[in-house]
Amino acid sequence: MGAGEQFPPERQLAEALGISRMTLRRAIDELVAKGAVRRRHGAGVFALGPKLDQPLAASSFTEDILARGMRPGSRVVAFDVTRAGAHIGRRLHVDENAEVIAILRLRLADEEPLALEELHIPSALVPGLCAEDLENSSFYELLRSRFDIVLNHSVQTIEPTLLDTDEAKVLGVPEQSPALLFERTSSGAHGVPFEFVRSVYRGDRYKIRTELTLPDRPCAPPSQPKAGQSEAGQPEGDHA
Repeated sequence: MGAGEQFPPERQLAEALGISRMTLRRAIDELVAKGAVRRRHGAGVFALGPKLDQPLAASSFTEDILARGMRPGSRVVAFDVTRAGAHIGRRLHVDENAEVIAILRLRLADEEPLALEELHIPSALVPGLCAEDLENSSFYELLRSRFDIVLNHSVQTIEPTLLDTDEAKVLGVPEQSPALLFERTSSGAHGVPFEFVRSVYRGDRYKIRTELTLPDRPCAPPSQPKAGQSEAGQPEGDHA
């Protein structure tokens, strides 16, 4: 069964497999827990593809999904202009009363919800920005082409978390499902932060990939013969 395909009705599948419906439900529960299938309330059970591996590299969600041959998408859930507050002000190096734009976006791949992204950016950097600008488009490409802001450096942390009620509802998964929490502060060419992003990625659909390379180690210098000893290891003057 391929990714995205729907399972047959429960009764039909149990009869085809020759097992009870209770046994079938337990088996499906295990598959859901492993991230192999997904339940959609009122729709049924659907097969999922393998987890998407997220490389630890500076790439946008749009670029990453396109590179996998999938169709990226974004839906703006909320778009507000507000004061930064102490926490966001520290992250963006602005006064806590400074005006920032707070954007909540649902990120999709082939129409499947994968992540929920909460983005903050100083209003002064993006005059005229509106919610429609962020529908199904790359935010970094928009910043570059319209506001001449180019990503130069990011600091990102990753930690495990559990989805709360609101996050789970938007992502279409059960409450308290495992997820990966990303927090990233990005700056431009002059080192001034232009965004703070908090994203939660579904743990059943994402994993982190790293590539590790051992540093070159200097070769140990050849050992020197001790005084009174030849390179062959025998005392000098005692050759056969």
